[in-house]
Amino acid sequence: MNYQLDEQVGFVLRKATQRHLGIFADNIPDFTPTQFAALAKLCELGQVSQNELGRKTAMDAATIKGVIDRLRKRDLVATTRDPNDQRRLFVQPTKEGRETYLNFEQAAHNITRETLAPLDATEQQIFVKMLGKLV
Repeated sequence: MNYQLDEQVGFVLRKATQRHLGIFADNIPDFTPTQFAALAKLCELGQVSQNELGRKTAMDAATIKGVIDRLRKRDLVATTRDPNDQRRLFVQPTKEGRETYLNFEQAAHNITRETLAPLDATEQQIFVKMLGKLV
């Protein structure tokens, strides 16, 4: 039997993801990674359709809808209907959403730094570049 689970890319990626999620939870306990990703991308882009935000954050329609609903309940984002197409929903960060994002921005950098800490600087750059080729 030659198949070794510990050597399989999916298994190793899942373990790395679990480690990263633990680091995230320790540093930004008020958000899930998907909620923070949506808020961060909205602060970068400004107003955008909910569907486009889902595409930009690699979330399917159902996931991004749930994320936006939770962020809206916390008054971190606001939504408006497209006057030309009532099916389209636009999303934008509120003032409180932008302030909240800015309050956690350094923590987000620290999460990345801690996640990649076992690698030296050159390995970190190579690793991120190689992961980018997989997506």
